[in-house]
Amino acid sequence: MSTATTPAGVPGHGPAVPGGSGKIARTGVPGQRVGAAEADDVPRYAPQWLQLREGADADARAPELLDPLRIRLTNRPRRGGDLVIHDLGCGTGSMGRWLAPRLDGAQHWILHDRDPYLLHFATVGAPRAAADGSPVTVTTQRGDIGRLTADALAGASLVTASALLDVLTGEEIDRLAAACAGAGVPALLTLSVVGRIELAPADPLDAEFAEAFNAHQRRGELLGPDAITVACEAFGRYGATVRVHPSPWRLGPDDAALIEEWLRGWVGAACEHRPDLAARAETYLRSRLTACAAGELRAVVHHSDLLALPGATGDAA
Repeated sequence: MSTATTPAGVPGHGPAVPGGSGKIARTGVPGQRVGAAEADDVPRYAPQWLQLREGADADARAPELLDPLRIRLTNRPRRGGDLVIHDLGCGTGSMGRWLAPRLDGAQHWILHDRDPYLLHFATVGAPRAAADGSPVTVTTQRGDIGRLTADALAGASLVTASALLDVLTGEEIDRLAAACAGAGVPALLTLSVVGRIELAPADPLDAEFAEAFNAHQRRGELLGPDAITVACEAFGRYGATVRVHPSPWRLGPDDAALIEEWLRGWVGAACEHRPDLAARAETYLRSRLTACAAGELRAVVHHSDLLALPGATGDAA
């Protein structure tokens, strides 16, 4: 799946895969954004893609990290007011819809994204009640999370994000870790890709497309599948206790629409990085989409969730 959504590189419109429908440019490569809007030069994720993946994201996120998070929130300094939660790169607000009903107590969510269009979707679809029925309110903030500071997080109870880390640079992750540490704020960062894909039935070309896709994710200074390791090291340097748990998508016949869009984006990104794959991409993609339509294709897309709990010092609310 970052106001900023993701401040780092913007891929623009991905190339159409030979024999494909051209949907790659519309939906965006998984974990990336589609091209910049002409009027305001804001890189955009297509809301259709974010909405399509929301169910798989919700099923994948690691509930095992919630109990230690709840304990930390219950014991936070100056407890008594609303939980103040910053959702970085909120997109259409799926993280809030997943997390808010799993936490007790009144909550105020600050939704960050660079795209005002997505902020509108996130506000309209925001949750209204916490797990115990307490109210949930939201405000939006448009800007660049690449410039996030501890001062900007003053009074925060939690920083959260979904599908964000892998489209950041090492410098941006270090800045995020420093800001959270400086404010004494825990961070729950979910669904970072780790570079492993399992497709069944297998195809001899799977590994080659996966390698090219991973290289595309690392273009420029972006971390792609290395992000979770870099983030663990960064938060650790600033004194946080870090927990990581797997959060894979497990997709089958009931997820055919998501598999189709994911496949188009995955193959398209691989071909963008390695144009020599395009000659084989048409047959490969057609075969995969035929199996998907027949309910015969399954995919496991591996991610990891990270919970960083700061040390005793800080100003968390």
